[in-house]
Amino acid sequence: MKSEERKVKETDVMPDMQKSRDNRNIPIGKVGVKDISYPIVVMDKNKSIQHTVARINMYVDLPHHFKGTHMSRFIEILNVYREEIALDKMEAMLEKMKEKLGASTAHLEIEFPYFIEKQAPASGAKSLMEYTCEFSASLSSHFDFVLGIKVPVTSLCPCSKELSRYGAHNQRSIMTVKVRYREFIWIEDLIEIVEGCGSSPVYSLLKREDEKLVTERAYENPKFVEDMVREATQKLLAIDNITWFSVEAENFESIHKHSAYAAIERDKRELAVDKPVENSGNCG
Repeated sequence: MKSEERKVKETDVMPDMQKSRDNRNIPIGKVGVKDISYPIVVMDKNKSIQHTVARINMYVDLPHHFKGTHMSRFIEILNVYREEIALDKMEAMLEKMKEKLGASTAHLEIEFPYFIEKQAPASGAKSLMEYTCEFSASLSSHFDFVLGIKVPVTSLCPCSKELSRYGAHNQRSIMTVKVRYREFIWIEDLIEIVEGCGSSPVYSLLKREDEKLVTERAYENPKFVEDMVREATQKLLAIDNITWFSVEAENFESIHKHSAYAAIERDKRELAVDKPVENSGNCG
């Protein structure tokens, strides 16, 4: 018997344990593969596209009567889309996951570093600034997508400024914002909104004149974590294109062992439903 014929026959009789019956009657909401390192393409506002390397999680639901899912099929789908793993392909990838794995829901999480060229505020020195971004999508009866960003900022403590004779303590903070939207929104635009909510933006390259300006700017613009999330909320509520958002701020305190933290979440569709009808002034 030829080796090729022998391989075919061995494949024909190999058991498929994942499809075997499970009698515990417990469905699983998410099962799949996690923390895959993979190259992707992201739309760049200034340079058309940006190539980066992401950490990818892929999950589907598993009915109660199946023992397991086919993990290799997740990787096969990644390989099919290897040249075009991008935002506009996510729904198609989720549909393929449902189809190949016989699932009713599919989930795809993509976290990646994104780089933007920034100019120092006084010297104009240019450098690349890294931000952590996330695409989180799911598909059941409808497609759902959330864009997430983590933005470092400087925060200066209003209390410390008020109490101290010689200055105020400041720290690096991380603001995490996630949004759902109707029409495409640029990562760069969302980052710009968030950076304006701290005491000062953070830069990867500062000359002496820049350091002076950034330090003084933060001192003139003190912010608690509460201030930061409230200011971000005001800005995001004003953008009609955004339908839902969550915003978090964490200060890695410079004089405390702990971090300071605040978070706000708003569903603007629910706010629209709950909004009271204004009196038109007509008498009944």
